[in-house]
Amino acid sequence: MGKTTIDRPTNVRPPSSEFDPTWNEWPLAEEPAVKEALLRAYEDGSWGRYHGPHVERLEAELAQMHGVKHALVCASGTIAVQIALRSLNPRPGDEVILAAYDFPGNFRAIQDAGQFPVLVDIDPRTWCLDPEQIEGAIGEKTVAIIVSHLHGGQAKMARIKQIAQSHGIAVIEDACQATGAIIEGKRAGAAGDVGVLSFGGSKLITAGRGGALLTDRDDCVQRAKIFCERGNHAFPLSELQAAVILPQLKQLDARNRTRDINVQRLRESLRELEEKLRPVEIERDRPAFYKHAWLCDSAARAERIVALAEVNQLPIGAGFRGFLKRPSSQTRKSGKLPASEAASRQTILLHHPILLKEREAIDWIAQWLRTSVEEA
Repeated sequence: MGKTTIDRPTNVRPPSSEFDPTWNEWPLAEEPAVKEALLRAYEDGSWGRYHGPHVERLEAELAQMHGVKHALVCASGTIAVQIALRSLNPRPGDEVILAAYDFPGNFRAIQDAGQFPVLVDIDPRTWCLDPEQIEGAIGEKTVAIIVSHLHGGQAKMARIKQIAQSHGIAVIEDACQATGAIIEGKRAGAAGDVGVLSFGGSKLITAGRGGALLTDRDDCVQRAKIFCERGNHAFPLSELQAAVILPQLKQLDARNRTRDINVQRLRESLRELEEKLRPVEIERDRPAFYKHAWLCDSAARAERIVALAEVNQLPIGAGFRGFLKRPSSQTRKSGKLPASEAASRQTILLHHPILLKEREAIDWIAQWLRTSVEEA
């Protein structure tokens, strides 16, 4: 199916300024600390080795940063979810609960592990798994819950863990969209039995590809290593990737604060539109914004805004499609899932690079959204 073609309205852009393509730039063009790390890896020869100092140091720093005993890096966030599931010692046919609106790779990871996905609804305010829907989905074969922090929203981890522990099931915390966030006093990814991070090319910390597992459980680490061992690590993060991630860890908190400040400015500017464009509910502990979500009051408005953004090459896109159309042979659905259905049709997302830019960029995108919402 081809892209939607829409003539750009003449008044979509504020007359006082133009969109700067560098506001979409990621990774940033100027990263002196990353450049220095690359040069050091070249000079010491570690860039081409199987085993070197950077992966070991990165795992140690990730564990310390998140307050967990173990961190294991790997090839991607998606692979990390698969390894996390395998680390729980699953049996064929075991069930894993996840939100009916989530990253498609999580559904596939459950299937790849030989397990069966069970869908529950999201909290419509946060785009995250609704804790109050979990118990109705638990069955005799349920062994785990995958919980994702999505689009600036934060899942209620303490409540979810309480429910899981009462039923003897594990929690995998997908923090791929929330790198560095603090949720209920803990770093995102540190509250579950196993946490997952991503260092993919668009993520808040990027190595082009890459991921990590976080856990306090010795048994999970042991099973994860056994699963990855195929004569050598089958899903490795390279020394060169680890080298460029390390300096970004030091910048993460400051950059997340800048993103947060700019999100607050943007949301305040759009406050009068909340009946048509409802923003994600944000906990003020310490959020992280890989994306920022709004729920439009109709699917037609969401489609129109996304199409206009595509024509203008702006960092605004649609949400996930969700899993509501998956047949009963692939999944079990718990309830009607109305919030997930609305999210799959009415979500628009702002991508994060612009959130590190000057106020001019934030005010520009606010004005564009304001005009576009009225036109859509």
